[in-house]
Amino acid sequence: MRIPLDLQAGAAVFALATPLRVRELLALAVREAIGELAPADKFSRSVLRTLDGLYAGDFTLSIDGRAFTDPDAVIVCGETADVRFFVNDWRRVRARDPGLPTR
Repeated sequence: MRIPLDLQAGAAVFALATPLRVRELLALAVREAIGELAPADKFSRSVLRTLDGLYAGDFTLSIDGRAFTDPDAVIVCGETADVRFFVNDWRRVRARDPGLPTR
């Protein structure tokens, strides 16, 4: 999914190349996926669960074609970022959370 970065910063030059932590971009991706009208508690739970999955190694995050496993890594983005999630071992993730839908 392509995540638009709405920085609303005063300096347009800064917005052309913005350093972000992977966790901040992940939160933007979660917001984009669940929608702007989702309650704040659902958003918080979704971000925490996604971060837990990243820490556990359940998936790899690809941002503009580069793989990341560390949410504290800093990346530089332009106006949009191409964010993709790749599950590392579906069987392990499924065994830990049997409530997940099947493929």
